[in-house]
Amino acid sequence: MRISTVCALSSLCSVAKRIEVHVSARLEAESLYKVFGRRPDRAVERLRGGADRDELRAEGATAAVIDASFTVEPGQIFVVMGLSGSGKSTLLRMLNGLLEPTAGHVRFDGQDLTTLSDRELRQVRAEKISMVFQHFALFPHRSVRENAAYGLEVQGVPRAERARRADEALALCGLAGWEKSWPDELSGGMQQRVGLARALATDADLLLMDESFSALDPLIRRDMQDQLLELQQKLKKTIVFITHDLNEAMRLGDRIAVMRDGRIVQIGSAQDILLRPENDYVASFTQDVDRSRVLTAGELMDTSVTADDPGCRCETATPDTPFTELCAISARLAHPVSVVDEDNKQIGVVPRQRLVGFLGDERDATPEPCDSPRDKGGEKVTARA
Repeated sequence: MRISTVCALSSLCSVAKRIEVHVSARLEAESLYKVFGRRPDRAVERLRGGADRDELRAEGATAAVIDASFTVEPGQIFVVMGLSGSGKSTLLRMLNGLLEPTAGHVRFDGQDLTTLSDRELRQVRAEKISMVFQHFALFPHRSVRENAAYGLEVQGVPRAERARRADEALALCGLAGWEKSWPDELSGGMQQRVGLARALATDADLLLMDESFSALDPLIRRDMQDQLLELQQKLKKTIVFITHDLNEAMRLGDRIAVMRDGRIVQIGSAQDILLRPENDYVASFTQDVDRSRVLTAGELMDTSVTADDPGCRCETATPDTPFTELCAISARLAHPVSVVDEDNKQIGVVPRQRLVGFLGDERDATPEPCDSPRDKGGEKVTARA
């Protein structure tokens, strides 16, 4: 039994108006290391000196995260993607202090979380950071409302207020009418909605989501992805989302970090990851993905051709026009597609042969970033493979 996305979104529209929306805070991770086992501080020094994980493992130390640095801007969904054992979940737990970094700093909302006392850190987690786990972690002896209100209970919020805020969060997640139900009466997707509602009820600025949809079947998983994107449009939270699924990362992420063996090997947009892989590992990781899903006119256009021919402006594209729509426009025209900015000024053209070439051989036809005004969208990674 599951609630449709349509019901969820209708609840969202009516309830989100009552939720205060404010600009979330910025999150920064600076040169984070996490080493388990013998002499972790010495292990960090050895890693900085060029030692690899295998050498440390032979000495009784396991390097889970190595020199990870990134910034998550307010209101972004930042996806950390990697295979099992890549260090992504360990990295997430350092962001809210569940694991203490061996070295490095985590800054959020102007505070260096690595310098806080245990009491101060608990207060930050209670008020500013919420976490949604892969396994729902619901209390079976508590109602749906009581589960959603648990974080507020920890904060000491009065019963009536926490019930009201829990009900609002449940409605946002499409669970209006289920407040008095028990967790075992809900489907897996509905249980995960309760977990998400619990995170939203505290109105925390930062949401940490650890493989939150991985345990769901594909249809429910896609519904939850849709709902998260709809909620994000309304609430503008800062979100760090962990996944091993490339397609999920591409759907959700404003920016994506790819991890391998404890290191971040590339950070960028979906376009950067798919079209401009920085190393062979990222290229092989993404080789079977249909690049037309993320390709836009801004990636394909030739900016050296900017002559404004009125005869060629009957139908235009913008830099964000998707590849499939661009092909449809080109098929209706006898000339290259004009790409215009928000002032309707031409900034480039997309020749038909470039579209045809891309369809024929995606890898060979991948556009060079030098022609695109978006080529600065990638981010230099301080953590190197």
